[in-house]
Amino acid sequence: MDNYGLPDLSVNGVSDAVGGKYGNVRIDGVIKVVGDIEAQSFKLNGVIRTTGSVKSESFECDGTLKVAGSLSASQMRMNGLVNVEGALSGEWLRLNGLLKIKGDCEFERVEGEGGFDVDGLLNAGSIHLKLQGRGKAREIGVESLYIRQGAKSLWSKVWKWLFPKFNPELQAGVIEGDDIDVEHTKADVIRGSRVVIGKGSVIGRVEYGTELQVHPGATIRERVKTGG
Repeated sequence: MDNYGLPDLSVNGVSDAVGGKYGNVRIDGVIKVVGDIEAQSFKLNGVIRTTGSVKSESFECDGTLKVAGSLSASQMRMNGLVNVEGALSGEWLRLNGLLKIKGDCEFERVEGEGGFDVDGLLNAGSIHLKLQGRGKAREIGVESLYIRQGAKSLWSKVWKWLFPKFNPELQAGVIEGDDIDVEHTKADVIRGSRVVIGKGSVIGRVEYGTELQVHPGATIRERVKTGG
């Protein structure tokens, strides 16, 4: 059925698909999408590669996805390995896998478990993640940040096999936000109002406004209280 007058797209097997504007998109198999593609909803299952950018209202991916351009969707679920050459953005991201983003990453809310590697800036209203692999970004700007190590799972075993040195820890140059609660984190600078530094963390400098809690198993080289 058409969606807002747009045709749906359904592709199965090993094939190419042509970009364009669609209603609902369902892709299963080993597929290359040629050109930019825009739709109301995407459901991808398999090994998918695009030569352009992807835009939608809702986006679900199970498997392996490589986007040559940028990827944006209001609601996004990622299960598997996702590689985006441009930027990744949306309102809500539910992650169960590994993200690699060459550009910036921006969401209102990020939750789930897995790992990420963002070459640009990571901006979000709230981030609540259990790391199964490394989480890395040059700079992180948030209202609320909560990071923990995830329990061992099938994904963590797969990542350990694919990336033997892929430790489940957060790495960033600068982390800035209102409410920051992290463990197993390495950062040059953390700035926040309420800051909790958990076990296994090594931080160069912490600037806090109202509260700082530090686990005995964490290391902070410099602490500066900025609030009254």
